[in-house]
Amino acid sequence: MALVTPGHNCQEDGCPITTAVIGTLGGPNQYHIPCLLCTTDLPCYLNLQLLSGSEPPIPIAPPQLTAVGATYLWIQLNANSINGDGPIIEKEVEYRTMSGSLIDNQPVDKPNHKIGHLDPDTEYEISVLLTRPNEGGTGAPGPPLRARTKCADPMHGPRRLEVVDIKSRQITVRWEPFGYNVTRCHTYNLTVEYRYKVNGKEETREEVCYELQSPTPQHSIRNLSPYTNVSVKLVLRNREGEKESQELDVLTDEDVPGAVPLDSIKGSTYEEKIALKWREPIQTYGIIKQYEIFYKAVSSFDPEFNLTNQSGKVLKTSNETSHVFTGLYPGSTYSFTIRASTVKGYGSPSFTQFTTKISSPHMPGYDQETPLNQTDSTVTVLLKPAQSRGAPVSVYQVVVEEERPRRAQRTAEILRCYPIPIHFQNATVLSSPYYFTAEFPASRVHNSLPFTIGDNKTYEGYWNAPLLPHKSYSIYYQAVSKANGETKIDCVRVATKGAATSKPDAVEPGKPTDHTVKIAGVIAGILLFVIIFLGVVLVMKKRKLAKKRKETLSSSTRQEMTVMVNSMDKSYTEQGTNCDEAISFMDTHNLNGRTVSSPSSFTMKTNTLSTSVPNTYYPDENHTMTSETSSLVQSHTHSFKKREAVDVPYQTGQLHPAIRVADLLQHITQMKCAEGYGFKEEYE
Repeated sequence: MALVTPGHNCQEDGCPITTAVIGTLGGPNQYHIPCLLCTTDLPCYLNLQLLSGSEPPIPIAPPQLTAVGATYLWIQLNANSINGDGPIIEKEVEYRTMSGSLIDNQPVDKPNHKIGHLDPDTEYEISVLLTRPNEGGTGAPGPPLRARTKCADPMHGPRRLEVVDIKSRQITVRWEPFGYNVTRCHTYNLTVEYRYKVNGKEETREEVCYELQSPTPQHSIRNLSPYTNVSVKLVLRNREGEKESQELDVLTDEDVPGAVPLDSIKGSTYEEKIALKWREPIQTYGIIKQYEIFYKAVSSFDPEFNLTNQSGKVLKTSNETSHVFTGLYPGSTYSFTIRASTVKGYGSPSFTQFTTKISSPHMPGYDQETPLNQTDSTVTVLLKPAQSRGAPVSVYQVVVEEERPRRAQRTAEILRCYPIPIHFQNATVLSSPYYFTAEFPASRVHNSLPFTIGDNKTYEGYWNAPLLPHKSYSIYYQAVSKANGETKIDCVRVATKGAATSKPDAVEPGKPTDHTVKIAGVIAGILLFVIIFLGVVLVMKKRKLAKKRKETLSSSTRQEMTVMVNSMDKSYTEQGTNCDEAISFMDTHNLNGRTVSSPSSFTMKTNTLSTSVPNTYYPDENHTMTSETSSLVQSHTHSFKKREAVDVPYQTGQLHPAIRVADLLQHITQMKCAEGYGFKEEYE
């Protein structure tokens, strides 16, 4: 027997019916026992009747997943195998999130079904419900299918990107917070991408942002270069895509500049100044405002120099990269410290050193060039110590210069010192007007020192030879300083010696044997002999040529005279009286209108022509008639035989007698008397 439990009241034919449900007996079937209550006072008649029933259908297996998207899932119902009774008249799909909240039930009429409008990257539980007709109805949901949708592209990139802090090497950016509705994926990352130029080359870098859940998310970019333009943007990424924010251009703040390049610092040194040049730093890290240069003396070749008061500071504007430091001490080393500055301050310093050139020693003044004592061969002077400048005096030297006559006197003669030492023994060979007569180390001239030039002694290898009385000399005293590869000399004339009025018979002092002097003398003698020999040969040859030319001219003249006489004799008989008259006319008249004291006369005979040439001269000429006649007559034969070549006398450079017009006309007349002889034959 089963215990009857009250169910619910119902109205059937106007009577209250109480339905009791008796527990399952012998199987899954349920028995519904109606209880009819007629009156409240009468007992109830129970009619126990076993009702026949059907079990509702339930899928045995979960649905199968066929496709996945960001907002949908495709499933196969997989509802062919069920528990319970059929037939199946209705199928439904029930899906919910893993949190348990029911989303929706969707009726399905096909084996495959798409569930849409889902959230990206969300896990769902999907079940199938089956329904049979009449009794049994809809069964319980079948086994669930768990599936996750894919991520979707972010809705947009981070918004409201802004720079909240700028430093010289760091910037901080901030953006608007965002959540799942923007990322559309539970797994995502946010990166900062920035780019800038380093030494003209663009660099691109990326950093991951970790502060994402803060209500004011921000990120700091470090290790940047000062005073550099940086482009910044945020990139939101998930598995399906990425979205970028707007890009910001940021200029980092200035910083202290880098050091001035050491190789750019150049210095030009002088005795009392140093000219310094440099370039701006390679890393300026901002706008250079000014340069600061410290200088300080650190050492000197002159031990007497005080280093403590040689220091200072110089400021230069940004467009000035050079400076000349004046008032420095010669022969001293100065340290220079250069650094540049921006609005943030001074950068690292650069150090360098330069040394000024040494200066010539300052010689003491000699008001008068009067020696302490003087003889014919010696001069005594007072040597005073010099004042060093930049380097101590190394040696003192005494120089003797012979005063020789000059072609032109200068209005103002500049005193030149003597850097090249020449010994007395070499002065003559080298034709040097000066020689070093003595040298002293600086330690010997701490105080004034009398010294005699010409005492015939040797000082540091220099022979102090006696002076010659008949010569004039100038005595010079010079100090030499040497340091750092430099040599500086200053000199002063301390005395002069004039030549003696009467030249004594004294012989020039003997010189020590010098091998160089001997060799030079031998060479000079050989050269002199060769020159004399060549001169004699040339003179002899010239005389010989002149004599030969004279003999040739004399022989030619005699031959020409003989030929002319023979020619005239032969043609006399043919010419007759005409030629005789012409010759006589020429003999008795002077064509220039003046008489001749001793004219030449030609006497015509039968077969000969004789000429009488007196020894007297023409009154207005310097040459005899004989030489004039010889110069006019040329040697020709009537048979026109070829003459032998005769040297032209006018090419020898010798003087020859002039030809008068009267003589020329007389010669023309003679040619006319000669048959077949004229100017053409004369000059052939």
